[in-house]
Amino acid sequence: MLGITIVRGAFVVAVAAAVAGCGEDNRYAAPPPPKVAVAMPVERDVTNYFEATGNAAAINTVDLVARVQGFVQAISYTDGDFVRKDTSLFTIEPKPYKLKVKAAQASVEGSKAALTQAEADFKRQAELVRTQSTALSLYDQMLAHRDSAQADLQSAQSNERQAEITLGYTNVTAPFDGVVTARKVSIGELVGEGSTPTVLAAIVQLDPIYVNFTASERDVLRVRANLARAGRTTADLLGLPVEIGLQTEDGYPHTGKLDYIAPTVDASTGTLTARAVLANTDRALLPGYFVRVRIGSQPHPALLVPDVALGSDQGGRYVLVVNKDSVVEQRRVEPLQLVGDLRVIEKGVSKDDRVIVGGIMHAIPGQKVQPELQTAAN
Repeated sequence: MLGITIVRGAFVVAVAAAVAGCGEDNRYAAPPPPKVAVAMPVERDVTNYFEATGNAAAINTVDLVARVQGFVQAISYTDGDFVRKDTSLFTIEPKPYKLKVKAAQASVEGSKAALTQAEADFKRQAELVRTQSTALSLYDQMLAHRDSAQADLQSAQSNERQAEITLGYTNVTAPFDGVVTARKVSIGELVGEGSTPTVLAAIVQLDPIYVNFTASERDVLRVRANLARAGRTTADLLGLPVEIGLQTEDGYPHTGKLDYIAPTVDASTGTLTARAVLANTDRALLPGYFVRVRIGSQPHPALLVPDVALGSDQGGRYVLVVNKDSVVEQRRVEPLQLVGDLRVIEKGVSKDDRVIVGGIMHAIPGQKVQPELQTAAN
C-alpha cells in the first residue's frame, strides 16, 4: 500500500507540473488585421455627362378649322399625306362668297363715281367762291359732300378687301410643311355652322422636332456652381450639343442642340424644364416618343475609382479608404458616370487616397487592416 501511495503522489506532481507548463505557453494572442486590396484613384481627362429621359414633341401642330360657313366641296389630300406649306387641303363652297366680292367691287365703283362727281362740284364752288359768285355756305356743303364721298369710297374698299379675305377662307391650306391627319368631315357636309369652329383635320410638323426633358434641382445646383467657377452663365449653355437615343437604339445616334432652359424650378416636382431641337428628316422620332437624353461637358481632369469600391447606405454613396495608420475610414463621395470599370468621383477622394477595392467585407471603419496595393482596372 505504501508503494501505491508513493506512485500516486509522483503522478499528481507530474500532472501538476505539466499543467503549469502548458499555461505559460498558451496565453491568448489577437489575430492579425485582415488583408484588404487597395488602389490609388486614377487621374484622367473625362467628359462629364448629364443624363435624363424626355419626350419628343412637335414644333407645330394645328387644328385646321372652317372659318366660313358652307358645304365642303373638295378634299384635296389623302389622309396621312406629307404636304408643303400653302397646299390646298379643303375647299368650302366658294360661290356665295364670290358673289359678295362682286357686290363689294360694284360698291367701290359706285363710290368712285360719286367721289368724282362730288370732287367736280366742289371745284366749281371753289371757283365761284373765289370770284364771289356764290354763297360761302354752298361751298361748305360741297366740301362736306366731297369728304363724305371720300369716306364712302374708303368704306367700300374696306368691304371689298374683307369680302376677298372671306372668300380666301373657302380654300383651307397648309400653314406649314407637315403631315395631315385623317379628315374629320366628308364632301357635302355643312361646316362652319354655329359659334364653335368645325375642325376639318390637323397638321403636324415633324421636321425639325423638339425633345423636352427635366433636370433635378440637385443637378441644376451642380451645373450652376460649375458655370460660376468658369465665369459663365446659364445662357452660355444654349446651343450645346445634345445626344438623343430611342429606347430600342444603342447609344445616342441622334444629335440636336439645347435651345431652351426654363427660368424657374417647378416647386411641385423640384425639376427644371429644358428643351432640345434636332433635325428629323427621316422621321425617326415621332411626337410622344420616350427618349434618352445626354449632354456632355468639355473634357477636364478627374479622379476615377473602381466601381466595385462604392457602397451605399441611407446617407448616400461612399468608399472605404485606409489612412496612414492603416485604419479604415468611410468617405462620402459624389459619383458621376461610369467609364469602363471605373467610376468618376466628383468629390470625396484625393489622388493620394488608398481606396479599398478588395476584401471590403472585412474592412470595418475605425479598425486596422493590412493594405496590399494593386493597380486600378482601366
